[in-house]
Amino acid sequence: MIPFAYQRVRSAPDAITAALAGGRYIAGGTTLIDLMREEVERPETLVDINDLPLTDIRLEADGLVLGALARMAEVAGHLATVAAQPLIVEALLEGASPQLRNMATIGGNLLQRVRCPYFRTRDAACNKRLPGSGCAAIGGINAGHAILGTSDHCVATHPSDLAVALVALDAVVHAHGPDGERVFPVEELYRLPGDTPHLEHSLLPGELITAVTVPHGTYSRRARYLKVRDRASYEFALVSVATALDIEDGLVRSARIAAGGVGTRPWRLRACETALVGQRAGPHAWQAAAEAAVAGARPLPGNHYKIELLRRTVVRALAMAGDPS
Repeated sequence: MIPFAYQRVRSAPDAITAALAGGRYIAGGTTLIDLMREEVERPETLVDINDLPLTDIRLEADGLVLGALARMAEVAGHLATVAAQPLIVEALLEGASPQLRNMATIGGNLLQRVRCPYFRTRDAACNKRLPGSGCAAIGGINAGHAILGTSDHCVATHPSDLAVALVALDAVVHAHGPDGERVFPVEELYRLPGDTPHLEHSLLPGELITAVTVPHGTYSRRARYLKVRDRASYEFALVSVATALDIEDGLVRSARIAAGGVGTRPWRLRACETALVGQRAGPHAWQAAAEAAVAGARPLPGNHYKIELLRRTVVRALAMAGDPS
């Protein structure tokens, strides 16, 4: 591990000042420390933000508010989350391991780095790690890589389960920076790789995620998260689908659907949503919606299977959410 300085801060202004001076925020450290050991990440200064008062989990008129420093395990077990947003509980419990969930924070989970093996191999070409070096995954081992939102410079998937659920639920990020607070959709936190895959998010220099708000919605009562992976636990998604449905008198009034494991960012499936609205809930509607899920997909030789797997996962997730029981 490369030597680094350590600074513990106790206020958001102090944290932002330290970050603007070149520091990197750290809370749970469940991803950053691993990458530092591998010398993929080499921050000169770690700015410990664990003393900031950002751990609240509460219900407000606008929705469920999750402090950025709330731990994944705490959020998953909190009565407010269980009552208002069961989809978030499912997504959190499908991610990582119990030990990691006890440490990892909501803000850190949203900003975790990709799991592409070439990103973590210092002698492999990776435009995220070294811009302009190339993307070894495109012509290499790419069974776990993205089929949506890719470019000629990067095909890595975003790894967060929680982010998929938050994108489906139209959640918003609260970020505090040198110019004050910004509030914007979680979906807009993530950038497509294009020709600058090393720029992964839209946070401005020094900005700190302080909270996430998940709005209330009638669709939250029929919401499920389905994750398909190579083993039953502690594994990243090959394909995952978060779906929330508002069904009245057997008809779909509104739908929220997002996918993980298939996109370079959590992928909102708006064409699937449009296909469902006004349709009678049931297998025919689920299948018709699933056909729209793969529009624009660009599979590679190793991950072409994700086309059919995504369709089937959408159908199964919709059936789970639409089940009246």
